[in-house]
Amino acid sequence: MSGSSAKAVVEEMFRRQQAGDATALDLLADDLVNHAAGPQGREGMELILSIIDQDLGPVTVEQHHLIGEGDLVAQHLTLRGVHRASTMPLLDGLTPSGRPGAWTFIHIWRVADGLIVEHWACRDDMGLREQLRD
Repeated sequence: MSGSSAKAVVEEMFRRQQAGDATALDLLADDLVNHAAGPQGREGMELILSIIDQDLGPVTVEQHHLIGEGDLVAQHLTLRGVHRASTMPLLDGLTPSGRPGAWTFIHIWRVADGLIVEHWACRDDMGLREQLRD
């Protein structure tokens, strides 16, 4: 995919994730810089996604917008799941409620040479906590 546009790379990652394809994160650079809180690199993103799945999974994700310009792509998503555990720092102190929750995100991805090399995120964390609290 080295000749693909940045938007096409993010579209392909999302398509693979939706299909349950284990190669989805192969489109992330091993040394991905995650400017959002959390671990770094492809392995760090795998860990983040596994914790989300542990706490809220199985999750579904709806993509609302995908906008690309040059090497940057903005992606607006809503993740839906059920509160099953509270291992992520965001859910610290919340007893698993079994309640459904919707968590909105805006991701910005930077792509170089067909791989995603940087990530930023804006999340509605307080909205999710409010939905899940007792």
